[in-house]
Amino acid sequence: MPHKIGFVVVSSSGHEDGFSAKELMVHAPTVSGWRSPRFCQYPQEIVIQMVERCRIRKLQLLAHQYMISSKIEFYISESLPEYFTPYQTERFRRLGYVALSDNEKTSYKARELKSVYVDAVGQYLKLIFHKNYTNRYNLYNQVALIAINIIGDPVDYNEENLPTRDKLIDQYLGSSLEDTAIDASYTGKPDAISPLDDLAFDMYQDPEVAQIIRKLDEKKQEAVHHEHYDYAKKLKQAIADLQKVGERLGRYEVEKRCAVEKEDYDLAKQKKEQMEEYRQKVYQQLELHDLLDIALIRRAPEASLDTLERSTSPQPQKQQKAAASPQPDKERSTEKKNKKERQVVPEKLPKAASPKPIPQHRSPSPPPPPAPTTATTLPGVNVDALPYDERPLPAQRKQKDDAFTYLEPEVNDDFVGDTARSRITGEPEPLTEKALREAGFAIEVFGEALVAGAYSKTWSYREDALVAVYKKLSDVPTTTSKDELKNMLRAAVFLIRRAIKDKVSSVFQASLRLLKMIITHYIPKHKLGKGETAHCVEKTLPDLLSRTGDTANRYRVMASNFIQEMALFKEVKPLQIIPGHLVQPLKGTLPSRLALSQVELVEILLKEMGTDTSGFTVDNVMKFALGALDYTTAEVRDKGVRIILYLYQQNRAQVLEHMPTDEAVIRKNILYKTLFDGFSKIDGRPTESELKAQKKAAAEVAERKKKEEIRALQEQLAALKEMQSEVQAGKGKEQIQKAKADDRGKKLPMSPNSETVDEQSSVTNYLDNLCIFCGERDESFTEEGLDLHYWKQCPMLKRCEHCKQVVEIASLTDHLLTECDHKDMFGKCQRCTEAISKDHLLEHVKAKTCNPAKGEKNANRCPLCHENFTPGEEAWKSHLMGKDGCKMNPRRILALQRTQAGAQAALKGSTITKTGTTGAKQRPPIAGSRIPAPRAGLNRNTTKPQPKR
Repeated sequence: MPHKIGFVVVSSSGHEDGFSAKELMVHAPTVSGWRSPRFCQYPQEIVIQMVERCRIRKLQLLAHQYMISSKIEFYISESLPEYFTPYQTERFRRLGYVALSDNEKTSYKARELKSVYVDAVGQYLKLIFHKNYTNRYNLYNQVALIAINIIGDPVDYNEENLPTRDKLIDQYLGSSLEDTAIDASYTGKPDAISPLDDLAFDMYQDPEVAQIIRKLDEKKQEAVHHEHYDYAKKLKQAIADLQKVGERLGRYEVEKRCAVEKEDYDLAKQKKEQMEEYRQKVYQQLELHDLLDIALIRRAPEASLDTLERSTSPQPQKQQKAAASPQPDKERSTEKKNKKERQVVPEKLPKAASPKPIPQHRSPSPPPPPAPTTATTLPGVNVDALPYDERPLPAQRKQKDDAFTYLEPEVNDDFVGDTARSRITGEPEPLTEKALREAGFAIEVFGEALVAGAYSKTWSYREDALVAVYKKLSDVPTTTSKDELKNMLRAAVFLIRRAIKDKVSSVFQASLRLLKMIITHYIPKHKLGKGETAHCVEKTLPDLLSRTGDTANRYRVMASNFIQEMALFKEVKPLQIIPGHLVQPLKGTLPSRLALSQVELVEILLKEMGTDTSGFTVDNVMKFALGALDYTTAEVRDKGVRIILYLYQQNRAQVLEHMPTDEAVIRKNILYKTLFDGFSKIDGRPTESELKAQKKAAAEVAERKKKEEIRALQEQLAALKEMQSEVQAGKGKEQIQKAKADDRGKKLPMSPNSETVDEQSSVTNYLDNLCIFCGERDESFTEEGLDLHYWKQCPMLKRCEHCKQVVEIASLTDHLLTECDHKDMFGKCQRCTEAISKDHLLEHVKAKTCNPAKGEKNANRCPLCHENFTPGEEAWKSHLMGKDGCKMNPRRILALQRTQAGAQAALKGSTITKTGTTGAKQRPPIAGSRIPAPRAGLNRNTTKPQPKR
């Protein structure tokens, strides 16, 4: 059966002071583990040697909460390579790697326990740590490992360890009938791993108790082997209860260490005494019931690190240095001491650990009966005369000769019943031993009678106790010393915390009244200061918040209303404790009622207190609200949306910093779509759905207009064809008439139809070889020539850098926002009305350095030089083509040069304007142009217009 394998650390690439790799050899709740040097180079490595050659079945790693390696690789070898031992040439063989979580979801508070199942044989294991995850806590880019655990089977060098066909079949099926029939102590799969060998067991158990549990487990296996099942059952229950004891002692040890680090030595001493007292009780019970020889536990350790290789214990002996007390030896003592001579003080024994008694079986070495200690072994004692909590259960009374008890039970303090109150004499029942220890400080301040009422199982006594505390604190004279006042305050807070959890409404309300009186009256009256107010709030707020998730609605409402009221107290509000506690991120495991109450409290108090010196800031509220958007309950998500929209009304720019960019991918999430639409409504802008509706309506209007233009052009074309046919017919008649007139020797006047045709032909000839945007005329301006002119030369046009279409400069902004293939990349600045890339839009808006636009009626806006100039359509030509025009138009200078060259050629008479053919086609202007076509007669290449015939 695989078990825990001991090991020693051979080498490491480095470590920080106080965090050596040797720490990995110790498994205990207080270990610090290994930590790499600060700002080290990666990868880092650790080489460990197992106590024997073995087949590794399972590796366990306990990572640090924020010093986390992104990847850990594993290598194995039979011996050290040549750079460790020069005469060995074998290298490490790679097993694989594991990737660790970056721990961001747990806010870097939890440690990841990684278990890896492998099947590899060797004696040396190498771990390679790759670069760390970056976070705000890991300031020095370190990686760390808290603990490592190796589980496997010893293997000899002459053993092949190759499973046979039958073994593989049995392993696949999970059991072997043949083996089960032979071995009476068969307990399951041969490869099953004991929970006591798991790393989690050692990391949360007191080391000394962990060793006791292992010894009891060995006794249990031996009892099963000899078929002493009653004794095995008794040991099983003892192990289960001891695990709780070990966890509690481990927690006490951690608290003691924390107290020492804070230099609170009184608390450390208290924890130490508490541990020793509790440990002594448990050991007395173990000794009493012959479960373990305590003499072995208390024996001074004589083993050294050299015993590691000889020990069969799965835990290294170096762990003795970190344990709270010395570790026991692995060898079991067969010599039994006479326990009849030992007597145990009755009040030192705790009460029953389980309501089910375990019958005591006579083992091969049966223990003698213990000395009488409780009512269960004293038949002459009247059970009804005992306190209610001290009475044994009926089942225990029936089996008093066979049962044993040695651990404290968990008493349900909230149980309200009259079973034990049938003989009430007017006083609450006495305090139990557990209550006496728990409420020791309150008893010193208020007396045992009052605290007994607070702990009573009758709700009226609990309420009366709180009322008595209220009256006592109200009547305290102002001459009382500060220390006594503070002690009374802290004792009252202890009782209040207990009463807040009470299930009876009147007791709960009495606790709230007492807490309010302390904060608003008692502390100001005696001038105890803000520190005591903070103590009251910090101690009671978590309990109040837990009641906001109660199943009963009235308790939720009362707790929520009181938290709102308390947050607005003039003594509490400046402390900013409640807002800071409420905006803690919601955990996914938090119950839905608690999460909903917390979000509602944030929403209400945010409106009441604002974000100025209240504890609420835009940053912490936005982080909380964005976390609420990921919660599983829809009501919580809706509340988060409302909080964000409220914040946006107050601080728009800061809220946008925490929001993702408004893109189509983000808007697929219905919550973000709702948020961005809400932002638009708050800003007075149309929402996305309204913009789509407007675009659709504009597209329909444009389509109708286009159809009308096409129909008008078709009518004009038909009219031109008709005019052309009439002109041709008129020319034929004119030639006939001219011939007749020549014959007669007379000149006849031209007909009116001929003059009309000539005028139409003159207009058609004028539009040939002319750019309708800049008014330039050139013989090369054929249909292909004009296209080239538009593409490269016309100063009124520009190629779009994104879609490569030629557009008018005057309509470039509209093109980028509505027509361009990449229009989703641009947004409109409301200040300058220009199209700005969305990547820079936020910075552009924040900077407020752009030249503000004056509106189309007051001025035109140039998208090239960003200047405002004279309104009107004609002003565009002078701005884009004039000598003092737009400096950012690269085509303007070329156009001026061509114009000057044309003017010089015209002065010399070298340029002759040619009239076009009658049938030349007129090029329509580019769609969407706001620049009118040039008027007839304005020819750049001639000094005067063409005369009419």
